[in-house]
Amino acid sequence: MMYEIEVGEGITIKSLLIDLDGTLYHGNRMIKGADLFISRLRSEQIPYAYVTNNASRTPESVAEHLIGMGIEAASHEVYTSALAAAQYVAQQSPGAHVYCIGETGLREALTGAGLQLVQNHPDYVVQGIDRQFTYETLAAAMRWIREGATFILTNPDLQLPSHDGLTPGAGTIGAAIEAASQVKPIVIGKPSSVLMNYALNRLNIRADEALVVGDNMLTDIAAGAAAGCKTALILSGVTTRANMDEHIRAVGVKPDLMFENLDELQEWMKEELKS
Repeated sequence: MMYEIEVGEGITIKSLLIDLDGTLYHGNRMIKGADLFISRLRSEQIPYAYVTNNASRTPESVAEHLIGMGIEAASHEVYTSALAAAQYVAQQSPGAHVYCIGETGLREALTGAGLQLVQNHPDYVVQGIDRQFTYETLAAAMRWIREGATFILTNPDLQLPSHDGLTPGAGTIGAAIEAASQVKPIVIGKPSSVLMNYALNRLNIRADEALVVGDNMLTDIAAGAAAGCKTALILSGVTTRANMDEHIRAVGVKPDLMFENLDELQEWMKEELKS
């Protein structure tokens, strides 16, 4: 039997769109209760998807990372900004020529969508995180964008957590390309609604039937609100009680629900499923 979650009069949640880093894990460490949370969704047959701004990994790699920490996952449950970017370009221009600035996850998503990767005179410059980014790459991207190529940014994250502390994210590279080309990119990942709409279409549900679960007001909650979804903030990552008011002012929205941790979210779901 498939359960539905009542979150208010006339409001029914049929699926969850779940963030990863900061919500289910920190780097290579699972956040307490993440495994039980996902197991409960599976046992109650509540549809869900892992929705991540990470464009460097393939869905298979993301699923392996989750499984390695003890969280149940399958590649078809993973929706990345790379997949959403590839679909966006393919829908706009099937078979388009793309200059790709990114890693395996982005390259495979683009070619899997029937797009052609080229080094010269592309129709699109699609950029994600690229830890081999060079001045020559920057110069090429600037040239093609100024000549008319559409600039697509998989996700605007300026910083990424790592075992050595924060490192530059895809948004930092995007900022350099934007400064050089003087052209703003089309943003696919959170806080844009494009990634959320991609996930909603894949799950075949309406926005008002989805609950976005994440730790970051500036990305997860903002994107959920932009797409018309209900949102649940988990205070386990970027947004904390100390900076929450600042983050709410920055994005201009509030989460529909808020929990200290995944245990609280599970308890709330348990009560809602009883009703």
